[in-house]
Amino acid sequence: MARRKAGADETPTLTREAVLRFVADNPGRASKREIAKAFGVKGDDRIALKHLLKELQEDGVISGDRRRFKTPGALPPVGVFEIRRRDAEGALVAEPVTWDRLEDGDPPSLPVRIDRAKGQVPGVGERILAKVVEAGEEGGESEAAGERYLKIIRVLEKRRSLSLGVFRAVPGGGGRVEPVERKQSEYMIPPGDAKDAKDGDLVEVEAGPRRRIGLPTGIIVEVIGSVNSERAISSIALHAHGIPHVFPKAVLEEAEAAGPAGMKDREDWRKLPLVTIDPADAKDHDDAVHAAPDEDPANPGGFVVTVAIADVSWYVRPGSKLDNEARLRGNSVYFPDRVVPMLPERISNDLCSLREGVERPALAVRLVLGADGEKRRHTFHRVMMKSCAKLAYEEAQAAIDGAAGDVDPDIVETVLKPLWEAYRLSRQARERRQPLDLDLPERRLKLDASGRVEKVVVPLRLDAHRLIEEFMILANVAAAESLEKQRQQLIYRAHDAPSLSKLEGLREFLKSLDISLAKAGALRPSHFNQILARVKGGDNEQLVNEVVLRSQSQAVYTPDNLGHFGLNLARYAHFTSPIRRYADLIVHRALVTALSLGEGGLSKEDEELLAETAEEISRAERRAMAAERDTVDRLIAHHLAERVGETFDGRIAGVTRAGLFVQLPTYGADGFVPIATLGNEYFHYDEATHSLVGDRSGHGYRLGDTVEVRLVQALPLAGSLQFEMLSEPRELPRATGSFHKTSKRGRFKDRDRNVKAKVRRRR
Repeated sequence: MARRKAGADETPTLTREAVLRFVADNPGRASKREIAKAFGVKGDDRIALKHLLKELQEDGVISGDRRRFKTPGALPPVGVFEIRRRDAEGALVAEPVTWDRLEDGDPPSLPVRIDRAKGQVPGVGERILAKVVEAGEEGGESEAAGERYLKIIRVLEKRRSLSLGVFRAVPGGGGRVEPVERKQSEYMIPPGDAKDAKDGDLVEVEAGPRRRIGLPTGIIVEVIGSVNSERAISSIALHAHGIPHVFPKAVLEEAEAAGPAGMKDREDWRKLPLVTIDPADAKDHDDAVHAAPDEDPANPGGFVVTVAIADVSWYVRPGSKLDNEARLRGNSVYFPDRVVPMLPERISNDLCSLREGVERPALAVRLVLGADGEKRRHTFHRVMMKSCAKLAYEEAQAAIDGAAGDVDPDIVETVLKPLWEAYRLSRQARERRQPLDLDLPERRLKLDASGRVEKVVVPLRLDAHRLIEEFMILANVAAAESLEKQRQQLIYRAHDAPSLSKLEGLREFLKSLDISLAKAGALRPSHFNQILARVKGGDNEQLVNEVVLRSQSQAVYTPDNLGHFGLNLARYAHFTSPIRRYADLIVHRALVTALSLGEGGLSKEDEELLAETAEEISRAERRAMAAERDTVDRLIAHHLAERVGETFDGRIAGVTRAGLFVQLPTYGADGFVPIATLGNEYFHYDEATHSLVGDRSGHGYRLGDTVEVRLVQALPLAGSLQFEMLSEPRELPRATGSFHKTSKRGRFKDRDRNVKAKVRRRR
C-alpha cells in the first residue's frame, strides 16, 4: 500500500509500512493511543487499527502491547542495564534488564563507556541507568560505524550476580568454572575459594577481585552437585531465564519479623467448617471452601458457597521489601524437583497458609447460587478462619465415592457432600456458558528418591479438581465485578479472541478435514467445542485439539478489560492465589481499598503503576513457563541420554520449514527430525495442512501422524533430542498446495540442504 504524502493539515495514511516507520521512529512512546492520534484514527477505524497491530505482532515485526509497541530487538534511548561480563579486552559488557527473550530472542550486549572522572566504576553484576549512544555521537568516534555503546547516567545497584558453571579442578588446588550458558564468562577459581567443589560439580560462582589480565577470578558460593543431577538441571533454567531464586537477607528478615494477624477489622469465622483440597504434596494452602443449602425461602434449591483465600495483603504491604521482591518475581515457579516461591516460607508456608486447625486471616467471598447454578449475588468479607480438614484431591474424591479412607465421616456428610451438590449446580451453569473445552492431557514427571526421572504420568482428572477449579473461577469473577462496581482500578486476567490471521489458518486446516468453521465475527467458544465434539474419539482428536489450542491468543494481565474468551466471561480477575501470583495480591489490595476492609489496601503508587505492573507480571509468567518447559526438556534428555540408538513410537507434534518435531507420548518429550534427513526427494512445507510434502511422490508427514523414530543424539544440558525418521512418508488426504507461497529462495535452501546431506551419506 502506498503512503500518501502528508501536507501541513493532513495526516498520513494508515498502512503497514507507515505504522512500522512510526514505531521505529518513536521508541518508548509508540502506544496504540499515540498511533491512532498520529494517523487520525477514530470511530470504527479503531477496529481496523487493532487488527493491523495484531497482524504485525503475529508477523514478528513489532512486539509489546497496546501501551508500548516497539520494533523487536529495539532498545529504548535510555534504559536500565545489568553488567553481565567482560569482553576479551576487559571492557564491561551490559544487557538490558527488561528484555522479553520469548518475543525478542537473546538480548543485545553493549560495551559500557566508563567515565572514571565522575566516579562511575561499576562491576560485573551491577545495574546502571544508561544512554544508548550510536557511533559518532557524543564522542563515539572510536567505535566502528554502526556500533553502539552505553553511556552511564547513574549506577543503580552495588551488587554481584551469580553465574552457573561446571567446575574443572586443576592440580595444586583451585580450578576453572566453565559456564553453562555460552555467553557467560569463564572464571578462574584460586585455591581456597573452591568450597570443596569436585571436578564435574555444577556450582554457583560470584565474581571475585578484578584482574587486569587473564580470566576474571571467581569465588564459589554454592556447590549444587553433580552436573548429572536433576537439581542441577533446574538450576540451569533459573539462570538461563534470569529468575530470582535467592531471597535477599533484608527480605528474609522482614518475613521473620512478621507476627500473626489479629482480629482487628475482621469477622470471626473460626467455627465455619472450611476445608482445603489441594495436591497431596502441597506445602502452602491458599484457598479453602465450604457450601451449604441457602436458607433464604426466596432461593429454593439454592446454595451458599464460601471461598476463603489467604490474606497475603495483610502481611505484604505496598513498598515493603517483601512487596518489592514479590513484584520482581511475579509468581512462583514450579519444577519437578523444587518450587521457587514468590514469597519466603515464613509467609507462604506458615503465616498465610490455611493450615488445618490453625487460626489464619483470610479474605472470603460468599457466593449465592440459584437452583439453576447461576450466581445471584455475592459479598466479600475480611475474616479470621480455622480450616477443619486438609484433604488431597484423591482423598476427597474417594470419600465422596464411598471408598474407605481416613476422612472423618462427619466431614464427608456435613462438608463434602454439600460441596459436591453445589458443584453439580454450578456445572449446569458452566455447561450453558460453554467455555472452551480443550482435551489435552497434562503430563508430569515422577522422580525417584535420588531425584532422577522414574516415569512420566498423566494424572487422573477428578471431579474434585473440577470442583475447586469452578469455585475459584466464580470467586475470580466476583472479585472483578465488585471492583468494577466500586469503580476501582484493577488488573484483569484477559484472554482475547483469536486473531483473524490465526482463524484463517485454522479454517484452512479444518477444510482439509472436511470441517467448516463459522465466520470470525460470529465465533464463540461454543463453535470450537462443536468441532472438538465432532472429532472426539476419532483418529484426529489429538491433532484437532492441538491446532485449535495454537489458534488461541495468549492470556495476559492488563488494566483494560478485554474479557476472557476461553472461559467465555465478560470480566475476569485472578484473586484466588495471592501466595504464588502477584496479580492476585494486587486484586486483594484493590478489594481492601474499594470495600473499606481495613489496612493493607492498594496504594496510590500501586494504582499509578498498574499498567507497568501488569506488563511485568505477564512477562514473569512467560518467563516461568519457559523455564519450567526447558527443565522438563533437560530432564527427559538426561533420562534418555543412555538410550541413543533405540527406536521409539512417537507422534508429530510440530511441522516447520526446517523439519519435524516428534513427541514421545510415553515421556512427553519433543525431539527434532531435520528436513534434510527425511528421504530422497525434496519436501515442501504446506502451512495450511501442517505437513511436509514430497515434491515427486506427493507423500509426506503431517501434524498428528504416528511415526517410528530412532534417537540419534541427546544433549541433557541443552534439553535437546534429535531423531531419525524410520516411518515412510504416507499419502496425504488432501494437500492445499499452499507451499507455493514459500519463497523460491527458501525452497532452494531446503534443496541445497538435502543435496549436501546426500553427499555426506555417500561419503
